[in-house]
Amino acid sequence: MGTESDGRTRTSGIGTAGVAVTLAGVFVNGLAYVVPVLGARHLPPAELSALATLLALGAIGGVASTGLQIAVAVHRARHGRAPTGRPTVLTVVVTTVLLALVLPVAAGQLRLGGRSVLLLGVLTVAVVAAGRWLGELQGDQRFLRLAGGMALLAAGRYGGMIAGLALGGGLTGSLLAGAVTSLLVLALLVRLNRGAGIDPVAPALATRTVLTASGATLAMLVVSYADLLLARRFLPPDASGTYAVGTVLTKGALWAPQVVTVIALPRLARGDRRTLLVSLALVGGAGAALVLAAALAGGLAFGLAGGREYTDQGRYAPLFAATGALYALVFVLINARVAASARWPSAPLWVSTVCFVVAVAVAVPHTVGGVAGAALVTAGLTVLVTGASTLRPRRSPSTSDRPAGTTTGPVRDTLGAVDR
Repeated sequence: MGTESDGRTRTSGIGTAGVAVTLAGVFVNGLAYVVPVLGARHLPPAELSALATLLALGAIGGVASTGLQIAVAVHRARHGRAPTGRPTVLTVVVTTVLLALVLPVAAGQLRLGGRSVLLLGVLTVAVVAAGRWLGELQGDQRFLRLAGGMALLAAGRYGGMIAGLALGGGLTGSLLAGAVTSLLVLALLVRLNRGAGIDPVAPALATRTVLTASGATLAMLVVSYADLLLARRFLPPDASGTYAVGTVLTKGALWAPQVVTVIALPRLARGDRRTLLVSLALVGGAGAALVLAAALAGGLAFGLAGGREYTDQGRYAPLFAATGALYALVFVLINARVAASARWPSAPLWVSTVCFVVAVAVAVPHTVGGVAGAALVTAGLTVLVTGASTLRPRRSPSTSDRPAGTTTGPVRDTLGAVDR
């Protein structure tokens, strides 16, 4: 009876955590969507274009935040409450230096205001630093607090900008509000992470792990956006507009099951093969359902994504949804490779990107269907290559093979950390 009760408690805890993280993800994406929509209503065309460009630059800079969060979560799950301060400071410093070098150049080339670029840099650095605290919550499997942290960071990152736009602050005012609220959120995240002490004898997080996770995150971002950029380059304006609407479906299928990877990552860090297989099954099932829905109601899907004028392009919907569903599987596999400390986990993604770019440039028909079909084939091949390298049998490591700080005895009941 005790075992059944414990099982029900754990399942209930994971289910509650999953719902919380899912709702937090919806909140994050919803606020990110509101910013350009509100900008279109409160900014002149030139400032709206600048806002969209700055948001894109911020998304690229935010890769370091996601990489830091993944690295901290994996290390925390594997080694307990180990020190993570030094690589966090180094990540923030390196990000700051890179932004200081790149943003002025971008400001000149993309005709962006100096104050706007500076405020974007402050906002991005705050978001990067927040990755540490989110990673610690994720690695400790305190998923309810993690959901709260995700919502807080989104409120700081996007909520401030939304308030600035709504109050008529213009481009600079909205960025100033976003920068201030993002910095304030950092203090709240530290408080949210209270009780997570440091074990001074645990091995510290290596900077190389952060770089590996950040590189994998960047590769995932590049390979999943490559088709959109190439469509902009090679397709005529009307067709590239249709393609841009289709990629909304791709991103939806890619990020919809993200909660599975968030919750599975701490267990993947301990080499739990069953968790990996279950995660792939759940993500694959969600992807299959989305592809089926796109096949049955493609016109509706395109209409919801881009407006009524795009409903007659619904025949392309299954292509875009399938591409996103396949990349969702790649996302799980890449996270598993990072969690397993694999060397060069992002290599298949970079190879896929290069092959896709070359194929579109020299061989693929420059039509919506041609580019979308090539993207689908690329995603499928990437799944096969990444899956083969991730799922191949491995020998059981001896005690001497295990990372320092791991235990050869029973793993602690980390499900008990799901915010009981």
